[in-house]
Amino acid sequence: MKVLIACEESQAVCKAFRELGHEAYSCDVQACSGGHPEWHITGDALPLINGNCEFIVGGGGEKVIINGKWDLLIAHPPCTYLTAAGAMRLYTKDGIIKDYLRLQKGKDAAVFFMEFLNADCDRIAVENPIPMKIFGLPPYSQIIEPYEYGHPFKKKTCLWLKNLPKLIPTDIVDPTGYWVGAHGHNKAKYGMSAGFRDPKMRSKTFPGIAKAMAEQWSKESSAQGQISIFEGV
Repeated sequence: MKVLIACEESQAVCKAFRELGHEAYSCDVQACSGGHPEWHITGDALPLINGNCEFIVGGGGEKVIINGKWDLLIAHPPCTYLTAAGAMRLYTKDGIIKDYLRLQKGKDAAVFFMEFLNADCDRIAVENPIPMKIFGLPPYSQIIEPYEYGHPFKKKTCLWLKNLPKLIPTDIVDPTGYWVGAHGHNKAKYGMSAGFRDPKMRSKTFPGIAKAMAEQWSKESSAQGQISIFEGV
């Protein structure tokens, strides 16, 4: 398969697909940190998402030509202004908007998000935290947690899926903490295990989740009930 992983500098998902023999490329405005610049496109992903494109990968600067559509598009658009965790920065305690610049940035982020979901690709997955309702994103297909894939942390992650089966947990373990951080009554139970992690580290895809994506989405699903097809996409 030809796979584009948009907004990914860690290359976690890209490497998981490459290990299975697929022609996968990561793409981000940042240089990659995954150790394989020969599989990375440094630049804006939007001109590439519909396929029929050409681009330069790092390393030796090789030109790659994609004829036709991608077989699979996976996107991790920025969540800073969309996530429900940022509601306290957007609203007052009375639920009144206090930061209209942040509101506009959230609207712009939602438009960017929908570009991926509406791309001309038959199979699409878009990943983000639980979003604020004000930005009008469509309902997500499922929520996954790192502890379902062998990593002992809690971090709710939403997947919006088009013509893809929902991910099935591969290795459920007991969570020992929050990857991003605990709050409220959860502080006493799980502690503030994420205090030392910078935003870049917090946003990386866990290898167990990346492996599940590669293994499960590489296969054609024969179970009609497992396929999630977005309405209105």
